[in-house]
Amino acid sequence: MNYTVSVLQFQPEFLKPAANFSKVREMIRQTKSDLIVLPELALSGYVFGSKDEVAQVAESIPDGETFNGFKALAREVDASICYGFAEREGDLFYNSSALINPDGTFHIYRKIHLFYREKLFFSPGDKAFFVCEAKHKVKIGMMVCFDWQFPESARSLALSGAQIICHPSNLVLPWCQEAMKTRSLENRVFSITANRTGTEINGDLSEYFTGGSQILGTKGEILIRMNDDEEAVYSVQIDAGLALNKQVTEHNNAFGDRRPAMYSLS
Repeated sequence: MNYTVSVLQFQPEFLKPAANFSKVREMIRQTKSDLIVLPELALSGYVFGSKDEVAQVAESIPDGETFNGFKALAREVDASICYGFAEREGDLFYNSSALINPDGTFHIYRKIHLFYREKLFFSPGDKAFFVCEAKHKVKIGMMVCFDWQFPESARSLALSGAQIICHPSNLVLPWCQEAMKTRSLENRVFSITANRTGTEINGDLSEYFTGGSQILGTKGEILIRMNDDEEAVYSVQIDAGLALNKQVTEHNNAFGDRRPAMYSLS
């Protein structure tokens, strides 16, 4: 099935979710796509210095203002939208991603593998990796940023039937883009890594983000890769059904040849 997927890269302003939403809304309104993936913590910025700053931008679901803004936008442009955000549940904060569909259905994933200073503010995800449906019932799985470091993340999603891995990110290490080639290849799935760009400064804290947002095919091939500083939406048409074919050769199947009894994973 022909399916248009898009990756959005931009530089958000720290602690200015309304301004950031206005910016990406205009970028998305100019995009004709079935599935659009935005970065991790897309509207809040990343370099938090305190939990009070996280609390300023965290949203409860389904009541959050920007969540409902994206819900209306998904309906308006007739696309599924995946974006990262700071989620509040009671006294806890999660580094989460949302998939919102044009019909109003949605799914929330909470980042399982927290990176660096995220551990000071966020709780690790309390639910296992799962697969859900985007527009046209295409099966997607969500990972967030540092989840890439752990092969079990993408493998869990692929074994559960994911055709596309949506990967909102705020990447500061130099290895992810190349590593995701292997994640797509070994699982025979498409992957969309949406990174942010720019340097963010908050007092004595600062981070440089590597850009390089990309869409990869089921053999790890680069379909789209952005540079380190552009702000844009790039799209490509894929055949999502290719991700259902796990054959490597006539005699080899990426999943059928697995021998779980021989592996030690705990």
